[in-house]
Amino acid sequence: MAQSNVFLTTYLNHLTVERGLSTNTIAAYKRDLKLYENYLEEKSIAIDAVDSEIVSGMAGWLRKRKLSEASIARNIVAVRNFHAFIAKDFSLPDPARGVLPPKIPKRLPKAISIAEITKLLESKNSSGSALRDRALLELLYASGGRVSEIVAMNVEDLQNMEFEIGPAIENQVLTMKVLGKGGKERLIPIGSFAQLAITQYLTRLRPTYLKNHKERALFLNTQGKRLSRQSAWQIVQDAARAAGMSEVVTPHSLRHSFATHLIDGGADIRVVQELLGHSSVTTTQIYTLVTIDKLRESYATAHPRSK
Repeated sequence: MAQSNVFLTTYLNHLTVERGLSTNTIAAYKRDLKLYENYLEEKSIAIDAVDSEIVSGMAGWLRKRKLSEASIARNIVAVRNFHAFIAKDFSLPDPARGVLPPKIPKRLPKAISIAEITKLLESKNSSGSALRDRALLELLYASGGRVSEIVAMNVEDLQNMEFEIGPAIENQVLTMKVLGKGGKERLIPIGSFAQLAITQYLTRLRPTYLKNHKERALFLNTQGKRLSRQSAWQIVQDAARAAGMSEVVTPHSLRHSFATHLIDGGADIRVVQELLGHSSVTTTQIYTLVTIDKLRESYATAHPRSK
């Protein structure tokens, strides 16, 4: 077990120091490899005694624990990467080399309609904590940012923005800076609705939450600390409930909707790729697939024997 800890610690240090992965990515690797460690403990097998059959068996073990196929695939990839690293650094065999993760069927992202988005955003009024929640919701949808990117923003990441409520910000598209996956910075334009919500939050509520004037986090909790990802998720789900939406809505639903609505509105896929922070346009191309509603509508309109 002590040797197992050495392998894991060395690998996680490699991911942090040499590869410079983000805190969230490191945390995901830790969770996946902890599951692997638990799996091996159940089988009373040391990491340096693992063979390919043991690695292959992990998928079934994870299914019994009701993990999704996507989560299982991610776990297997984490285990493969881990074994490849210790095989090289500790001169061990690599039992995971030939083990492939399960194939995940491509699914259309679930986009929320524009009407439903409006209901969601307007479920928050302009008083108390709702000012912050409205600003968060508006920014998630206006930018298509990942929730981890949005809660990590500081006030100075809002660029060229005058914190005044009034007509000066109407019809302007200003920019914000986010730090994405792999430490890559990108600039994202935000429109007047998000600007107004943020301005109201910054001028009317954030100062009342602020306990330490050195705190630069854009979104604060009531203790004056940076809002957590978990709290942001809860805010989105509470807003969906208040709006009477029956489907599950997450921050990622707003990201999907942002991309889908841009594509539907005629935006170039390369522009959407840049806005989303995708390293490959292939990842973005899923948004070009037509929704089943549009497919049915087009068929009903165009096919001579659809009636």
